[in-house]
Amino acid sequence: MPDAVSAVVPAAGPGPRPFAWPTEGLSYGGDYNPEQWPREVWDEDVRLMAEAGVNLVTLGVFSWGLVETADGVLDWAWFDEVVALLHAHGIGIDLATPTAAPPSWLHTAHPEVLPRDADLYQQPPGGRLAWCPSSPVFRRYALRFVDALARRYGRHPAVRLWHVSNELGGGNARCYCDVSAAAFRDWLAARYGSVDAVNEAWGTAQWGHRFGAWEEILPPRGKHGAPNPGLFLDYERYSSDALLAHYLAEKDVITRHSDAPVTTNMMVGPGAQVVDYASWAPHTDVVANDHYTLVDDPDREQDLAFAGDRMRGMSAGRRPWLLMEHSTGAPSWQQRNRAKDPGEIARNALGHVARGSDGALFFQWRASTAGAEQFHSAMLPHSGTRSRVWREVVELGGHLRALAEVQGSAVERARAAMVVDDVAGWALQHGLKPHRSLRYGRELRTWHRALWERQVLCDVVPPGTDLDGYDLVLAPTLLVLDDAEAERLRAVPARGGTLLVTYLSGVCEPTGRVRRGPGVLEDVLGAWTDEYYPLQAGEQVRLDDGSTVEDWTERVVLDGAEAVVRYATSSLAGGPAVTRRAAGEGSAWYVSAALPRAGVDRVAARLVEDTRLPRTVEADPGVEAVRRVGDRGSWLFLLNHTDADRSVRAAGTDLLTGTDHGPVVTVPAGGVRVLREPGARP
Repeated sequence: MPDAVSAVVPAAGPGPRPFAWPTEGLSYGGDYNPEQWPREVWDEDVRLMAEAGVNLVTLGVFSWGLVETADGVLDWAWFDEVVALLHAHGIGIDLATPTAAPPSWLHTAHPEVLPRDADLYQQPPGGRLAWCPSSPVFRRYALRFVDALARRYGRHPAVRLWHVSNELGGGNARCYCDVSAAAFRDWLAARYGSVDAVNEAWGTAQWGHRFGAWEEILPPRGKHGAPNPGLFLDYERYSSDALLAHYLAEKDVITRHSDAPVTTNMMVGPGAQVVDYASWAPHTDVVANDHYTLVDDPDREQDLAFAGDRMRGMSAGRRPWLLMEHSTGAPSWQQRNRAKDPGEIARNALGHVARGSDGALFFQWRASTAGAEQFHSAMLPHSGTRSRVWREVVELGGHLRALAEVQGSAVERARAAMVVDDVAGWALQHGLKPHRSLRYGRELRTWHRALWERQVLCDVVPPGTDLDGYDLVLAPTLLVLDDAEAERLRAVPARGGTLLVTYLSGVCEPTGRVRRGPGVLEDVLGAWTDEYYPLQAGEQVRLDDGSTVEDWTERVVLDGAEAVVRYATSSLAGGPAVTRRAAGEGSAWYVSAALPRAGVDRVAARLVEDTRLPRTVEADPGVEAVRRVGDRGSWLFLLNHTDADRSVRAAGTDLLTGTDHGPVVTVPAGGVRVLREPGARP
């Protein structure tokens, strides 16, 4: 059996270590890659950083092979000079361990560290994160360099934050090599204790795939196979834990030499993520995210809000998180990369700040002229300081300085929550399912948007979150649901709250097994599904509220609930599509169809009315409103995502302009207002 590093992750400790925020006020800056430029450009860089108000840069992400130029040969001279230059100009450093980019000499000497895909094709050198998370060879070299880096700079006053690797899982989320297979078996042994327990959990009697020894268990190899759902889910969990174990190994080395906070940049978006970031969050001192909108997403601003709400949910709501990367314009990796419209840079950045980020960082500072990302936008674009982007970057720096008093405050407490689980998303989107094109993000985005458009704040929280403070809890397509989480959901209507569950929720146990008999939530819902009716491409079913459904319907049996909306056509005509069961002062709703946006809006309007959920402000759709609160008062963020001026009933001093407003404030088309509300102290 090949040697492998362990993917068994220790339980999170007491939580993040106490630390001062890396910057005075909100953080502003981005990835800085001086190694791409001649020495004389560095002086121009720090001068322009000062002009833009940059106070924090991520340094060293791709520098391993430029410092360790050969095995054990370290050249720190240029790196020392950059660190000293930034420090002399008052710019803090988020120091990255450069293990995302192994040097060419390491790949040449040890090609076995390269990951293999499900068909065992070995990834060639030169890509992103070209290493196997379970490789003991890679771990040894990586930690050796991290130790040297942390010894040299761990106590340097410019180093305010540590940044482990870069977008872990972005190129090596899954490796299927023999080393990974051995590590997977060790992980299974720690989780289940015996091969018989694995057989029971996965139901290996189906297709006669019972295992008699650990060595018989392999990863779910082969891109075109139909792996056992239990095997698939556990390999997803193992792969996430293997990357987390690597993060923790690097973090452990860093904390021997430095007291600065340690994080890594997640990639949290609207659907199921490549790793289970919610399980990572307790191990980070600052929860950090990279967020890029998709150019063909018609609701990019709501995607941004959803990601922000999810980051806040993973940071326990009361501690700031950090936007580690976003873009000033077009990325480089989409099919048709889109520039941002005038004003969109500030609106996007301040949208993240509104939802709890204590900073706005970009990839990257200066646009590259060579390499794979040579056309990726930057704070300082190819067109230089004459550009619109540069003018807006400088303007945004002024905005963030004006908002310094907001740093350390928290987003006000939401009364609505949505439970989101990456494991449920993995299960929904893979394997032989009744409908193999369903995407986890669909229901999440649709229901979140219905509240977002009404200026109703919704926390997006992982399983295990205490739900007692929420009047409304949404549970969309939680295909995999354990008994403890089911009890938390069942308790919501029992204590007087409102629970809404959508189709394909609670169907499977954590092992991937389908639950027998009535599902785990059917009694509280007062309705159960007799049969699934996934719709064929182009097929539609009408409901009696006027909605037209595509993709998914179910035959539902009432067992204590009432029908709120019924199917009007197809063999399901007359049957319940949306149900509600009264439970004391609370209620439980079940949505059996993939409702279109209009149908979701109608249900959401009733939920908001029934639960008396407060709106942050009364405003037309298209105006995003979020309030941050702290010991010194409250600040209201108003973002206008429309092309017309909007009026909002609110009052306060706009920190961006110094202008007093009230009782009505006009938010210009595409503009932002941040009001220090009456009673708040600067």
